[in-house]
Amino acid sequence: MIGRLHGVLMRKEPPAILVDVAGVGYELESPMTAFYELPAVGEKVTLYTHVVVREDAHLLYGFVREAQRRLFRELLKVNGVGPRVALAVLSGLTDEDFTRCVADEDIDRLTKVPGIGRKTAERLIIEMRDKLPTVAVATSAAATESGQPLPGDPVSEAVSALVSLGYKPNEASRAVRGIPTQGLNAEEIIRQALKGMAV
Repeated sequence: MIGRLHGVLMRKEPPAILVDVAGVGYELESPMTAFYELPAVGEKVTLYTHVVVREDAHLLYGFVREAQRRLFRELLKVNGVGPRVALAVLSGLTDEDFTRCVADEDIDRLTKVPGIGRKTAERLIIEMRDKLPTVAVATSAAATESGQPLPGDPVSEAVSALVSLGYKPNEASRAVRGIPTQGLNAEEIIRQALKGMAV
């Protein structure tokens, strides 16, 4: 499976992107929120990818940040949400906006996204509620400003570790949010979060 592409951006015509990787042109589709972060045509680009295999086509989707791809993949797990709807959600809302909509149960805002009706919006809120913190915490400004891959982000690692320890994702996220994490590594964040939850 193709997980990441690094090459020269040859064309960007929403929602399509063409990236030249060592002489091979890869066509991808990306959400509009990714287009805002793309470099100019002719410049180098790195995209995190997701492949969808259908009977009639192999489709490649590209994201500028690992967190975008993670959210896309979580959306695909929701009953009735396919790549088109997931792409529409990420085109209409940033990762942070979507997280806020789910947390606030903002059905009205979700239904403004093309292809999302009231029932789908309700399903998204119900099914994504417990999954989002592990996806969304990694989208904090500190983690994304550098443009570095996010899996090594200590905040994201801490939340994932707490979830592995048996805490619910929303509990883990809440515990980590209450800590001044600047300059701390994942282990220190986990230690402080556990201390806070034990009080």
